[in-house]
Amino acid sequence: MPVLHFGQALLPMGWARGVAVHHEAGLITRVETGVEAVASDGAIALPGLASLHSHSFQRGMAGLAERRGQSDDSFWTWREVMYRFLGEITAEDVEAIAAFAFMEMLERGFTAVGEFHYLHHQPDGTAYANPAEHAVRIASASAETGIALTLLPVFYAHGGFGGQAANPGQRRFLSDLHGFARLMEASGRAISRLPHAVLGFAPHSLRAATPDELNALVSAYPIGPVHIHVAEQMKEVQDCLAWSGQRPVEWLLAHQPVDERWCLIHATHLTESETLALAKSGAVAGLCPITEANLGDGVFPATDFLAAGGSFGVGTDSNVEITAPGELRMLEYSQRLTRRVRNAMSLPGASTGRTLYDRALAGGAQALGRAMGIAVGARADFVTLNPNAPDLAGRDGDYALDSYIFAGDHALIDKVYAAGKLVVDKGRHHRHEALAQAYRQVIHRLASTI
Repeated sequence: MPVLHFGQALLPMGWARGVAVHHEAGLITRVETGVEAVASDGAIALPGLASLHSHSFQRGMAGLAERRGQSDDSFWTWREVMYRFLGEITAEDVEAIAAFAFMEMLERGFTAVGEFHYLHHQPDGTAYANPAEHAVRIASASAETGIALTLLPVFYAHGGFGGQAANPGQRRFLSDLHGFARLMEASGRAISRLPHAVLGFAPHSLRAATPDELNALVSAYPIGPVHIHVAEQMKEVQDCLAWSGQRPVEWLLAHQPVDERWCLIHATHLTESETLALAKSGAVAGLCPITEANLGDGVFPATDFLAAGGSFGVGTDSNVEITAPGELRMLEYSQRLTRRVRNAMSLPGASTGRTLYDRALAGGAQALGRAMGIAVGARADFVTLNPNAPDLAGRDGDYALDSYIFAGDHALIDKVYAAGKLVVDKGRHHRHEALAQAYRQVIHRLASTI
């Protein structure tokens, strides 16, 4: 049985030295501590994190929406740029971009991804012969890179609250309940041969699904993760109030059985009562701090949410910048800026990096419906830091983790193991050049569409 040795590793009960991890068929079967040192024992091992919310195709437009328009820019103007970008993307492009994004996630501290997958149709909106054509491409990208995939096919039927008609830019996303049932069945087949894959589903938002459709979806798919965008923008909150008399999170908690299998993506704009109610529900808040900052969304009340016992994970969302430590750092810094304090999200005397990492690991695992961490039954996913890096000089344990998140960033990553296999060495994925070249070819053509 294969075994990996680490000088120190972050286990569920805390840091341990001389760690030997046994694994078989990609899963951890035994964890030993205090074992005799071997040649690889200099490594500082962390469990890989989950990017619980990703639109992988958006990696291809990173940096292309940073030009101000004639009016104040916002999420809604950014969305129009995204629609233009989608006008030319083929299924082959989807695969190349997803593979490049997944490769970067592995190089930068993520070993699992929740792909919030809403790009379903051809550029003119007509269906593919296989309704899960793009899901097949995403599964192929996961297989090629080694990242663990939770696929979340998205139900998207309308362009606004109350069943408003969709606009032309949304034509590649749309389906009715019957079409979505076919999509879900085909998506299950698409990932059936992918080890450790998980299938959930995602009503896109309260804008895109009516209450009756949402009820039908939750009834039809009683097992697996449920993800939904909610309360990301103030316009969304105002539109929801006009439609229903309630705010988005308020409405969702009142009308759906929101519990531990739900992940509310963004949930940026919460009242105090909504914050407490969301924490009490057991659902995960799916936070995407870098994207939320890039889009000017606002700041989630993370400190209050944690104090109320809430669970969170982090995602890369638009993939404008992919970095696991960077998402955690942005989350903490947003709280420092709004509250004008330091070490906002940790308890007195505790490591802030450790608090962020432990909570994001647990919340990400819950949201993606998989076991994660260096523990028996979890996938054998590990991120090792280079103990010889200057930013880690004289540091181990929580001090090394704090330095990884707040000083060194993903440049400190040495190796990454996915399902027990070495996929990143010296910070570079073993398929880096080939995947980067395929990505460059696609982007050279697509960049002209913006």
